[in-house]
This record gives sequence, C-alpha cells and structure tokens, in this order.
Amino acid sequence: MLMTGAQAVVAGLKAEGVELVFGYPGGAALNLYDALYDSGITHILARHEQGAAHAADGYARSTGKVGVCLATSGPGATNLVTGIATANMDSVPMVFITSQVGTSLIGKDSFQEADITGITTPITKHNFLVKRPQDLMKTVKEAFYIARTGRPGPVLIDIPKDITGMEGDFTYPESINLRGYHPLFEGDPSKIEELAAAIKKAKKPMVFVGGGLRIAGAWSEFASFIEKTGIPVVSSLMGLGCFPADHELYLGMLGMHGTYTANQSVTQCDLLIGIGVRFDDRVTGLVSKFAPEALIVHMDIDPAEINKNVRTDIKILGDLKWSLPLLSQMAEPGDIAAWQKQVLAWKQERPLRFEENGDVIKPQSVVKAISDITEGSAFLVTDVGQHQMWAAQYYNSKKPRRFITSGGLGTMGYGLPAAIGAQLGNPDETVWAIAGDGGIMMNIQEIATAVEHQLPIKVVVINNQGLGMVRQWQRIFYDQRYSCSRYGTETDLAKVAEAFGAKGIKVQEPGELIPALQEANNYCGPVFIDVLVCDQENVLPMVPAGAPIDQMIGG
Repeated sequence: MLMTGAQAVVAGLKAEGVELVFGYPGGAALNLYDALYDSGITHILARHEQGAAHAADGYARSTGKVGVCLATSGPGATNLVTGIATANMDSVPMVFITSQVGTSLIGKDSFQEADITGITTPITKHNFLVKRPQDLMKTVKEAFYIARTGRPGPVLIDIPKDITGMEGDFTYPESINLRGYHPLFEGDPSKIEELAAAIKKAKKPMVFVGGGLRIAGAWSEFASFIEKTGIPVVSSLMGLGCFPADHELYLGMLGMHGTYTANQSVTQCDLLIGIGVRFDDRVTGLVSKFAPEALIVHMDIDPAEINKNVRTDIKILGDLKWSLPLLSQMAEPGDIAAWQKQVLAWKQERPLRFEENGDVIKPQSVVKAISDITEGSAFLVTDVGQHQMWAAQYYNSKKPRRFITSGGLGTMGYGLPAAIGAQLGNPDETVWAIAGDGGIMMNIQEIATAVEHQLPIKVVVINNQGLGMVRQWQRIFYDQRYSCSRYGTETDLAKVAEAFGAKGIKVQEPGELIPALQEANNYCGPVFIDVLVCDQENVLPMVPAGAPIDQMIGG
C-alpha cells in the first residue's frame, strides 16, 4: 500500500494493537505527528519528554501492555534517557520512537542532532537507526517483539526525518525470525524435579519473589504452589502485591528496609527459592553473609541473572508460566511445622511499628491511612525516597501490578507522570500517588497533563521540608552534617497545584489528615494533598550499607 514512512510507522503501531501513545513533538518529528493526526491513536501530550517516558512506563506496568513514547531529535531524544534507563532496570516493555535529523545531516553536528542510538545502547534491550524506508515496518514489528518477549525491556527506534517523508509501498510483516534471539519459554524439567526433592527435604525453606512474577503474570500459579507447600514468602520491592500482604505466610519485604521477620528468616533458612528476582544489592546486603546456610535456587527467564550476584545451587531457566505449574505438580510439602511456627512468632513479636504523636503527623500514619481507605486494592504509584520505603512497608498491597515504583534506578520524579499513565491505562480504577517534596518538584509540570484530561489521580506529598532520605543518611552516618539537603525557601505545594487547575489541599495537623484523604478519595478530578509531616523521622528498620541483612538499625 502506497504511504509515507510516517504513515507506515503509524500503521505498524495500529497493527501491534497500540491505542495510546505519550510524547512531545518537535521539528524532526512533524511528519510522524502529522500521520498521527487522524490515525485514531490517542496521543497524550506531556509537558516534558521525561514525563512522557514515565507516563508510558506507568501505563505499561499497570496494564501489562507495551508502553509507547515519541520524541523529536536532539534534546527531545536525550530528555528520554532517564525514563529509558528506569524501564530498562525494571524490565518494562516499552518502545521509544525518536526522530532524527535527515540522513544527509547525520554526523555533522547538525541543529538538534544527537546520537541517541549510541547514547542509549547500554540502557536499552535493543535499538535501531532506520536508514532505509523499506525497513520501517519490519523494524516496528521487531521492536515490539523484542520489547515484550523473554525478559521485557525498552527498545528504541531512531528515524531520520527524510525517511518518514518518503513514499513507498509498505506491507507489515506477519511474522519475524530474528537470528540469535530466541527467548526460552520451557526449560529443563529435571531441574524442577531436583527442586521438588529439595523442598521435600528442607526443614526451613523460604520463597523470595520479585518483579519477574508480576511480569510473567504467574501470580495465581504461584499462589497455588504456596498453598500446597506452606512455604513462607518474602518479597523484593518490585514483587510487592504479587502475594497478598494480609496472607499469614507473607513475611514482608526483604533487604535494607525490610521487616525483621523477612531478614531473619532468609538469614536462617536452609533452602531459598528466588523466583523472578535479581538478588539486588539492596536485598542481599553483605553477599558473603546472605542466606549463609541455604541451598539457593534461582528461577528466572534471563540466564544473565544466574550467578550474577549470589551463588546459585539449582538454576531453573524458563518462563514462570511454564515452571511454576510444573513445580506445583511435583512438589510435596516437607516437615516444616516448627519453622512455620518460628517465623510466624517473629512476625507477631516484631512487626513494623512507629510511635504516634498527637502533635505532629507521622509519615507512616499517612501511608497506613491510605492503605486503610483503599483496602490495599488501589493502584499505588510512588516516587523515590523515604516515602517510597514507608509505602513499601505500610501499604498492604493485595493485588498484582498495583504497586508501581522505580526500583532498580530509583528515579526521583517518576511518581506523578507514572500515576498519569496508570490512570489512563485503567480509567475505571482508583490511582493514588505518594511523593516526597523533593521528587515531586522534578516533574511537577505534569499536573497540567492530569488537569487537561481531568484524571482523578490522588497525589499525596509527604512533605518533610527537605530531602528526607539524604538527611537520614546524614543524620545517622555523617554526624548530622546536613549538607545541601534542606531548601532555603518553602513552597506551598497545594497552591502550586491550584495554579495548574487541580484541587489543592494542605494538611498541617493530625486531625486534618483523614478528612483530607476521604475528600480526595471522593473527588472526581486531579487532587493534590500537601501533608506536612515530622521532619526527623527515619525509615526503620535499616541495614547499613555493606552489613548483613540481619544486622538492622531499629530492627
């Protein structure tokens, strides 16, 4: 069919089932945006390319679909870099399409030229520079296939402006075969037999679940395995919600800000089954003391993760949709009644706790109140910092894909635009965002996007008048030398939100908190709550950097 290169790209997006894209136009992208004009694809205009990237990311994480983001050349493309790196670290399926200067201008330091494929090579699953119009549709097909299969991740397509303007007879390929890229779905059943034998033999087994379970969509298969074996469960930050927080066998998050029970249980277990995890340094602490007595099993789709951070005794490669049902079929519960009794005693004796104070608002109480109001079933999107860890600790997430946060990269400024993406992807659901007063300022312009589309997101800023996590480390490890971690002026964030057209609420007294949250919950448009909290509160428990995870401050 005769069409321009830009029309071919849009036709490819429609063939992949894309209904919604996020982006920001510019000169080199005008052909593509002209093709979008009457395409039927909805385009969400962010107020900054980084905001568009995070919004597409939130859309992808909350729906399981591929998020799509568009930008122009040069600074438009480079403004995507943080969003691309965020998606790459957390294995989010995304396709980024950037426009490039004309082919005759590439490599000549032309106006708004940047080598975005070179820049993003380390932070994408794959990227393309399209040099011929006949390659456009095949490239779009390959990009979506790579992004969503195997271990998902971001793929970038860079297209020179003249390529999008050329006419040709384009046909979208029905199938592709990429040499050297054949994601493994089914692995070696004998390894599952080996694990089943280890489960039967173990006296103190633990399961450690991560974001890979959410990505695979295998949470029901996982629940069946736990119900059959009775093995206690701990989670990484990215795995929150994959197993209900109110289940008796759930012991909480593992690692630097994990629960006492989770950290002690993993330290003392004799079998640790890692399912869809990376064994990140924030989880392991001092690697030589991590699960020192355990036989360690790693179930993952990505062979690059096996033995990368911790020794692995049994490796099970393959999609969790394949391995978990087979494991449930083969596994038989061992004699673990004494172990269950021990971990549940720790859970009862050493729960997460904080001291209420009638004179100030404690940040933990804000998260707990949101958890109570939503019954742990809303979409909860966080920014990065102390509030993120309090959310992980005190929001009792009960459903998968509903706790959305930047884990691996720890990107401040992620929360607000990601909440916008989650709301657009789930228009009939309730979306709450929790941010700090530091991170919210990094993409605060996206309030305008939420107002334009009248998205009913509820944004709660836990305002401790400074960079809370930085100040916590300075308080504990730097003799309270608070270098550059407090602002010289205070900003009335509720008024800022009102200036954008959102509803703004300021909360300064403990008695104002619950009525404000209830008002927000019932409000049909974007609402922004600025909650002034105690600025001396630390996230506890805390494992100091380089220490074993059972050596917790405030544990």
